Amino acid sequence: MVDVLPLVEARLRTALGEPDARAAVTFLGTDRIEVLRFQEGDIVRYATLGMSAQPMSDPTSALADPVKGPRAELILSVRGGLADTDKVLRPLAVLAASPQVEGVIVAPGASLDVGEPLWPGAPFSSVLVAEPGGLAEDLDLDVPLDPVRFLPLLPMTANEAAWKRVHGAQALQERWLTNGTDLRDPSRRSVPLD
Repeated sequence: MVDVLPLVEARLRTALGEPDARAAVTFLGTDRIEVLRFQEGDIVRYATLGMSAQPMSDPTSALADPVKGPRAELILSVRGGLADTDKVLRPLAVLAASPQVEGVIVAPGASLDVGEPLWPGAPFSSVLVAEPGGLAEDLDLDVPLDPVRFLPLLPMTANEAAWKRVHGAQALQERWLTNGTDLRDPSRRSVPLD
């Protein structure tokens, strides 16, 4: 069995540069999840490392397939210096561990909620999982392993998350685009939803 994490870290370094910090979190009964921090100008990116070690499996399956199934890591981008966003490390690790803990498959269009602010004073407790490919290309692995996808996370206010449940991810993203919403602003207000 190939250890995918060194390959994943190499892809992250190629796409985002050298991390300037890293932290590890281990939850009972799960593999260790690391969060790497990358700084590029005024943008800070937090990327998980460890979620892709095992494939995500269908929660309705009786047995998890140890080889086949989607693999992913999460990337959150915010403007630095405007909030204490380094406190997002634990919530990000919680989201990255959710496939192991809750048996969910994290895919574009999904909402993930940590039940508390992503960092102190944050108006967000949930994120929208966006389409991969913008920051880091998928990492192809040897057959029969699925590629590792690098999924951007877009913070959502409680109102946006509720609106998304009714109208869908695409409609929310269009609303953000129409209003010129800066999704990297760690203290932004909810987009107008009426």
